[in-house]
Amino acid sequence: MTTMVKVAQLAGVSISTVSHVLNGTRHVGDETRQRVLKAIEETSYRQDALARAMRRSRTDSIGLIVSDGGEPAFAEMIRGVEETAARQGITLLLANSAEDPKREARAVQALLERRVDGLILARAAGSGPEALSEFANHDTPLVLMDRLSAEPYDQVGVENREPILELVRHLVAQGHERILLVAGDTRVATLQERHAAFADAMAAAGIAPSDQLAVIAFEPAETDAGIEAALSAAEPPTAVIACSTVLAAAALRRIQQRGLRMPEDIAFATFDGFAYADLFEPQLTTVRQPAFQVGVTAAELLTKRIADKSGTPSVVRLAPLIEYRASTGPRPAS
Repeated sequence: MTTMVKVAQLAGVSISTVSHVLNGTRHVGDETRQRVLKAIEETSYRQDALARAMRRSRTDSIGLIVSDGGEPAFAEMIRGVEETAARQGITLLLANSAEDPKREARAVQALLERRVDGLILARAAGSGPEALSEFANHDTPLVLMDRLSAEPYDQVGVENREPILELVRHLVAQGHERILLVAGDTRVATLQERHAAFADAMAAAGIAPSDQLAVIAFEPAETDAGIEAALSAAEPPTAVIACSTVLAAAALRRIQQRGLRMPEDIAFATFDGFAYADLFEPQLTTVRQPAFQVGVTAAELLTKRIADKSGTPSVVRLAPLIEYRASTGPRPAS
C-alpha cells in the first residue's frame, strides 16, 4: 500500500509538506505543490479518511433524515443539501424515516455513531421531543428542515399560512363556499399549519366551522375514503385544496373517477404540484415552494453552525409562489 512517506520521497519533500498539500493547512508554493500532486497521482496514494478524521476531529460528512426521499418536494430539498455539501467537499449520508418515529430515532443514533459533523432532520409524523433526546448527549449540530418546531435549533422551512389564506380568498371570490381541504396527517407540522390557516381563512370569509370541509387522515386508505365521502355527499364541495403532491394525486384520482371537469364542476389547487405540470389538462393552480432553496439553506445553516457553535439559532421561512392556472378559473386581479 502506498504511504505518505513514498509520496514524499518521490516528490523530494518532507512528509509534513505532503500533509499540508492534502489538508490545506499551510501555503505550499506552486512548483512544490505540483510535484506533490504528481507524486500522488503516480503512486495512486489515497488518504486514510478515518485516520484523517480522528486527527482533525471532523469527518467532513453530514447526515440528512427525511420521511420520504422519493416525494417531489423532499427530492428537491435533498438535491439542494447535497449540491451545497458537495461544493464544500462534504459527504452526505441520507436516511428515510418513512414517517416512523422509531425508525427516525434509529437513523439519528446510527448517524451520530458514524460521527457526522452535523445532522439535518425533517421530522416524522408523530415525532415527539424524545426524537431529539440523543442530541443532549452529543455536541453535534442539528438543523430542522421543512417541519419546524418550538425547539431551540436552527430551522428552515416555507411560509405555509399566507398561501392558503390567498387560495381561499381567491376561491371565495370565484363564488365557492364549500371548499374541501385535503389536509392529510396533521401530526406533520407543515400540514398542521396549512390546516390551521385554512380554518382561519374560511372563518374570515364568514363560513362557520361546522360548514368547513377537511379530510384529516393518517393513512392513504383513510385519505381516499374521506375524499370519496366528501365528493359523494348530498352537498359536495365545489373546490378542493390539496396540501401536498401525494394528497393531490389522491384527490385528482377521485375527481377523475367521478368524471368531474375542472374548473366547471370543481375547482382544484395544490401545494407542491407535479413535474411537467404543463402536461396536465387543465393546468393546475399550484403553490410552488422553493424546495431546492430550502435544502441549500439547511446545508448552509448547518455548515455555519459546525464552524461556530455559539450564537442564537436561526429560523428561516422562505416564501412560496402561487401559480394560478386554469383549474381554479380566472387569475385574480393583481
